[in-house]
Amino acid sequence: MAKPRKSKNEEQKNESSGCVALHQKLCLSIDMDRKRIFGYTELKILASEVGYVALHADDMVISSVTVDGEPVEFEHIPHYQHVEDERRWSSVSCCQTAADAACSTYLSLLNREMVPNLLISCNKSKKTVSNQSQGEKENIVQNSSAEEVVNGYSAPSEDKDVKHVRINYWVERAEAGIHFGKSVMHTNNQIRRARCWFPCIDSISQCCTFDMEFTVNSGYVAVSNGDLLYQVLSKDDPPRKTYVYKLNIPVSAGWISLAVGSFEILPDSHTGTISYMCLPPNLRELQNTVSFFHQAFSHYEDYLSMSFPFGSYKQIFIPPEISLSSTSLGASMCIFTSQLLFDEKVIDKTIETRVKLAYALARQWFGVYITVEERTDEWLLDGLAGFLTDSFIKKFFGNNEARFRRYKSNCTVCKVDINGATALSSFASSDLYGTQTIGLHGKIRSWKAVAVLQMLEKQMGPDSFRKILQSIVYRGLDAARSRTLSTKEFSNLAYKVGNLERPFLKEFFPSWVESCGCPILRMGLSYIKRKNMIEFAVMRGCTAKPGDAANGNIDTAVREGDTGWPGMMSIRVHELDGTYDHPSLPLAGDAWQLLEIQCHSKLTLKRIQKPKKGSKPDGSDDNADLPNLDARSSMDSPLLWIRVDPDMEYLAEIHFHQPIQMWINQLEKDKDVVAQAQAIAMLEKLPQLSFAVVNALNNFLSDSKAFWRVRIEAAYALAHTASEDTDWAGLLHLIKFYKSRRFDADIGLPKPNDFYDVPEYFVLEAIPHAIALVKAADKKSPREAVEFILQLLKYNDNNGNPYSDVFWLCALVQSVGELEFGQQNISFLSSLLKRIDQLLQFDSFMPRYNGILTVSCLRTLAQIGWKMSSIVPLERISEVIKPFCSSEKASWIVRLEACKLLLDLEFHCRGLDATLSLFMKFLEEETSLRGETKLAVHVMHLCQINAEAEIGYDVTCPTLVALLCMLASKKAFNNVFLRHYLFGIIQIVAGRPPTLYGVPKTLEQFPTIQELFPKFQEQSAAPETFGDQQNKPANSFKLRISKPQETSAPASSNLSDAHLLPMVDASKDTDTVSNNSERKRNVLKISKPQETSAPACSNLSDAHLLPMVDASKDTDTVSSSNLSDAHLLPMVDASKDTDTVSNNSERKRNVLKISKPQETSAPATSNLSDAHIVPIVDASKDADTVSNNSERKRNVLKIKVKQPGSSSKADGIDQIIENSRGGQNDTNEVVGPTSSVSVDAPNHHDTSEPLHVSNQNIEEVNSCYVYESRVTASIGSSAKLNKDGVQELQCTADSRKSIPWDQSSPVTERTEVEVHQEHSLLQEATVKRKTEKKKDKEKKRKREDKSGEKDRSNDPAYLERKRQKKEKKRLKKMEKMMKKGEGKSLDDSMKPVAESSKGDQSSEGSKKLQGKVEDHNILKPKETSSAPKLKIKIRSLGGKNG
Repeated sequence: MAKPRKSKNEEQKNESSGCVALHQKLCLSIDMDRKRIFGYTELKILASEVGYVALHADDMVISSVTVDGEPVEFEHIPHYQHVEDERRWSSVSCCQTAADAACSTYLSLLNREMVPNLLISCNKSKKTVSNQSQGEKENIVQNSSAEEVVNGYSAPSEDKDVKHVRINYWVERAEAGIHFGKSVMHTNNQIRRARCWFPCIDSISQCCTFDMEFTVNSGYVAVSNGDLLYQVLSKDDPPRKTYVYKLNIPVSAGWISLAVGSFEILPDSHTGTISYMCLPPNLRELQNTVSFFHQAFSHYEDYLSMSFPFGSYKQIFIPPEISLSSTSLGASMCIFTSQLLFDEKVIDKTIETRVKLAYALARQWFGVYITVEERTDEWLLDGLAGFLTDSFIKKFFGNNEARFRRYKSNCTVCKVDINGATALSSFASSDLYGTQTIGLHGKIRSWKAVAVLQMLEKQMGPDSFRKILQSIVYRGLDAARSRTLSTKEFSNLAYKVGNLERPFLKEFFPSWVESCGCPILRMGLSYIKRKNMIEFAVMRGCTAKPGDAANGNIDTAVREGDTGWPGMMSIRVHELDGTYDHPSLPLAGDAWQLLEIQCHSKLTLKRIQKPKKGSKPDGSDDNADLPNLDARSSMDSPLLWIRVDPDMEYLAEIHFHQPIQMWINQLEKDKDVVAQAQAIAMLEKLPQLSFAVVNALNNFLSDSKAFWRVRIEAAYALAHTASEDTDWAGLLHLIKFYKSRRFDADIGLPKPNDFYDVPEYFVLEAIPHAIALVKAADKKSPREAVEFILQLLKYNDNNGNPYSDVFWLCALVQSVGELEFGQQNISFLSSLLKRIDQLLQFDSFMPRYNGILTVSCLRTLAQIGWKMSSIVPLERISEVIKPFCSSEKASWIVRLEACKLLLDLEFHCRGLDATLSLFMKFLEEETSLRGETKLAVHVMHLCQINAEAEIGYDVTCPTLVALLCMLASKKAFNNVFLRHYLFGIIQIVAGRPPTLYGVPKTLEQFPTIQELFPKFQEQSAAPETFGDQQNKPANSFKLRISKPQETSAPASSNLSDAHLLPMVDASKDTDTVSNNSERKRNVLKISKPQETSAPACSNLSDAHLLPMVDASKDTDTVSSSNLSDAHLLPMVDASKDTDTVSNNSERKRNVLKISKPQETSAPATSNLSDAHIVPIVDASKDADTVSNNSERKRNVLKIKVKQPGSSSKADGIDQIIENSRGGQNDTNEVVGPTSSVSVDAPNHHDTSEPLHVSNQNIEEVNSCYVYESRVTASIGSSAKLNKDGVQELQCTADSRKSIPWDQSSPVTERTEVEVHQEHSLLQEATVKRKTEKKKDKEKKRKREDKSGEKDRSNDPAYLERKRQKKEKKRLKKMEKMMKKGEGKSLDDSMKPVAESSKGDQSSEGSKKLQGKVEDHNILKPKETSSAPKLKIKIRSLGGKNG
């Protein structure tokens, strides 16, 4: 798979600074009271000679900058700049225009962030890399490929200066990157926000080592990356402590983190590498939460066969109100929210918390230690971290948990993977600026990445895949090797280590990684009893919508048609005699397929049992019981059940239809949790439910040996089956099951809670919610369901239970919110509300775990409110919820949930516009960044509900403008997640997907450093600014011929004159010159001719010349008034689009671009056969347009052969190679004045067919010719061989003098450098083809010899072929002699032709000249030869001499 090309934005971002960071030191002092940091940073930079260093820095005040100890000038422009323009949003008139404005604004903000905004002027340092000390040489290792490896990252090998840059700065009242709480300060770099708390090169491609010193009050602890070297306690009053850290592994600035607070430190008792920290009130929960973590740490080291790459690992837990996200990754550390902590009494948080902590540890290996090579490779590290986490789940939670989680995630991916926004690695993803990892699309991409890697593991085996992961992490041990990983390199590892075939990998990665969509398989079966065979009908589709792209843009990530996927899917057939796998379902090929699978088991014929002797008349026997009939005799087929893709080898959405009894068999007899879940899902969707289905679901629910998550699925399926048609059998089974476990049979009331059996606890916790989902025909809840839930709430007793019942009560309260009240059950509503109020009051006095009980009660009240809005006014519900929005009365979690509920009530009462207005109000009042993000996510969900339901709520222009203002505000700049969700809200309102995928990138030009810092551009002495601009040509001259208006010529008009076009000097300034920095790019545009209507007598046969004219003076345009009689309409060969002649020494490029002219309308008598010659002349008097290899000059004749349409391309290539080896072609000679001949060649395959001229294939051939002459010949007719064996060709010729050598070098269409290069390539291709033909003929001859056809002396066809072969060899020998300089007679024969064409031109017409070109010394064949002679008749056309 080819390496993906970097996007323009990414290239500019990586190369904009022109320097490489070798090392960085941070020395900061943190003032927790004033919420202020101050200090300095020192950077050791390997900089190129650009005159300045470019860094990223925002939200800080820079006091001074020094380079190598000397103060220097610098310029700092913040990325965020507030713009107050009343007319900025004047174009917003509807949702669509608002969405366009949001796209433009969002892209503009993201584009500006990519450009460094701190430019530091620095003089050329005297200390270079070669003069550095031995300690500095350790970071710069010269390798054999003439490249430097700086800390494992390659840099250009050219001489650069190592500069020591020191920046003194401070940050006060920081709002982005660094966040202060009451007693905690922490960093969250988000996406490109490390620059907000220390100057750096904020790019994933820039990695270096770090030294860090943080000074805090003695009562605080500063935690950062790397190893803690020592602590220094000052003698100040009050005393301050300095923590010194060192990170020896190079990482990017985005992985640098800091946390300061009065933390309690808990070292791990099993290993000294791990430390845990939290605030004192959470120490008990911390001990319980991380008690398992050493097992995950050891498991990863064992699986990868390598110790943890960083010296230590630290986990810090901070309050949720000051955190921006639940997890913030850093090198060798991770910051979590304290919401993840739980004590030993809480059961429900165990699994999810452990999975999150294990995933964060896996990201240390793949993400921080192993980094991506390009943005398009981020999916790989995300997937590898998820795969490593999955191995932890499989080992510590069991295979059932791992498979069920994977099954659910795969189902979600197949539903959401519908457009290019979820493509893992595509050119479009590189233009998303990292936003593809935010929100739902980011989660889907992570799940899909894991599924793709698991598919590869299935293909190569677990051991081979493990070796690949080990080889990836081993590279970090070698300092000279890079720690980056790319998709292409991983594909090579899959080929070398995984032993996967190249063709499979070439199809696998484009299908699953670079494209979006998953296969959809709709399958049905039919059993053919006569053949004992199964027929499968399969229809394959794709989840991705064809041609789906936002805003009408077509992206390569969207699959073009259903091309299929590589591999064969397996079908597992469970028969009476056993289980058989059939890998016979291809995922490529025809979309409709019919498969046949032979069964192994056979049915037993029904037989009539004869009564035995001594048996009773009724058939019974006293001594023994008769055996039952064979079970096979009562079946219609030997099939028990069938599974498609049983091992989940592919990420596919499968709709398989088999008989109901087979689904029941699969549920009852298959031990795989995925098979059981699939059977339950299919039985739940059946349109007509039987008692057999209900009983099967109930039996599975009652089976305590079954996996508890699948049992919960069965409980919800039973609730779905409950209806009046089944006599509420599902509801009764659920109530009966619950009472059998939790009720006292003697008194008929619930027993005290007992949660010792954890799987049974999870199942029983889900039963009330499932019962609440049962609805009658009128969409109301049955009376039995309401009464049962009320009974559970009323008699809940947790006395004597060692575990907390907070989640148990939350499930009961939330089930009340799912009830629908009618006339039969409305009497229970007051009792339910009373119980909810009691729980709400109790939780306010004695808060439970994270306030989740209060959140559940408020949510249930809101649900009841809008369901019973006709009875209970929503204003009353709002009055109950509003007090919880105050931060003084409720915790952060409760306050945030109350705001969400108010938004829901506003949406149901007043619509989307009022909801968005209230949302803007909440954003202004919200103080926490995470609260802002959660509110935005909730409002985006409401917008999606509004769009899917097609409610039709209109959003007014003031609301849209308010959203746009918030998108461009400082608040959105500080919180990149809020900004992205605001953009998504506006897009959803306009009916578009909430992603940057498909948004046009041409709305605003990418800002450059030259635009941001014109001052430094003027002061810089270097002509080139950054990157590859120094390698670009200094001058670039382009000539474009465009299409003019139609021209109507009178009958007497004569267009035969040469049309001259002066080309301006490229070294002079013109109005058509586009100056970018120091480079000059001269472009001359000439219109393309329209269809020209010419009468019958019009003559367009003359060559149209484009001489070069000196333009040392400024020229605005090329107009007809500055030209001679000749018209400026060049007629050029349509097959040539661009002629470029380069001179690498001067770095100048003159480009002639000539568009293909339109068809010219002319009568049948019009003659357009002449070649149109466009000479290119040097304008700057430097030999830029000619390849000047030596000083001698020789004459060259270029013959342009126009092949007819029937001739093959291979023949044309052969002819070029054979005819291009002209005589006197010494390498020491220099090309002199050039002439050319253009010939329309006839069809050489069959002389009996009429000739026709085609201009499609045009090739040039070099030969010797007359000095300074130009001949154009066109074959008009061909006569058959006469009796003398001479073939006559009717030609027309035009000869005129070329431009003198001192003015131009008349190269026709292409330079000789290009022609010789093309000839060398064609010669190699011809030699190769001739060798292959020779081998084929030799094989054919051997085959004929073996077949007994050796004696062919009497075969006329064989003798004729033999004669032709000899004749061909003789002709080649003659050509070889011509190339050695023995072909002078050909030159002599061409001279009179050219001279006659000069003297016999006429304005009224042309006269025909006949002549023979014969060379009796060389070209005359022998007497015995039958080779045809060539006679050329030349018709000279009249015209003016050149």
